[in-house]
Amino acid sequence: MGTHMDTDPLPTPATRAGRDGLAAIVANPAKTVIGLDFDGTLAPIVADPEQARAHPDAVPALARLAPKVASVAVVTGRPAEVAVRHGGFAGVPGLEHLVVLGHYGAERWDAVSGEVTAPAPHPGVAAVRAELPGVLERAGAGQGQGIWIEEKGRALAVHTRRASDPQAAFEALREPLTGLAARHGLIVEPGRLVLELRPPGMDKGVALGEYVREISAEAVLYGGDDLGDLPAFGAVEKLRSDGVPGLLVCSGSDEVTELRQRADLVVDGPAGVVQLLSALAAQLG
Repeated sequence: MGTHMDTDPLPTPATRAGRDGLAAIVANPAKTVIGLDFDGTLAPIVADPEQARAHPDAVPALARLAPKVASVAVVTGRPAEVAVRHGGFAGVPGLEHLVVLGHYGAERWDAVSGEVTAPAPHPGVAAVRAELPGVLERAGAGQGQGIWIEEKGRALAVHTRRASDPQAAFEALREPLTGLAARHGLIVEPGRLVLELRPPGMDKGVALGEYVREISAEAVLYGGDDLGDLPAFGAVEKLRSDGVPGLLVCSGSDEVTELRQRADLVVDGPAGVVQLLSALAAQLG
């Protein structure tokens, strides 16, 4: 769907709504929010999430673009502080007004203060943390099976990417983990070979929609790569129906076809996202 950056500085979105969104962003950057997922969008997907780092050109591209728009918001399921550290976002000239909405918006880091603000954690997370190893064991996915629990503070994620059959392990765990989450008032959010157990009522769509309203943005771009980004796509579609133009970008992955089908523009993973951000910064002078 996208075109090569070296021949065409800004790619042309495949949809009318996307073209209108991009035109509105270029016409009115000072009232535009650039919303971006972290893993798979700004950072390449890796087997161990602790090793994930922003694409080497991501921060320079953001630092060129951020001063020209109303705000850049990184919207992630990770704790805000972890995304800031793995992204290298702190103390970067040009990123003085960057915001990281972590834990799907339950946490917020502002570059301007360097501080994270957040409500108290949901009590169900501690209960699930205690029971999770036993549930995995009973499902035949205990230690040594390549199943890995990621501690996220306000949530827990079970990764199957390292299992001998990652997709089969993912499918086998879906039901028992959904039951465990439900017993403690949590929900399961499926992703790319990961099942995240977290509190309900907060998702990337809620986080993005509230932030766009908070700063009275008049145009929005959102880029993501995973199922957790679908609510953010939905929020942009809702904003568009309310008269706020928007552009939906999929950080191209064959693992999440639904996102690709709903996107206005598909780019080639984090490298493609960086190219798009750079092209946009150049277009805005």
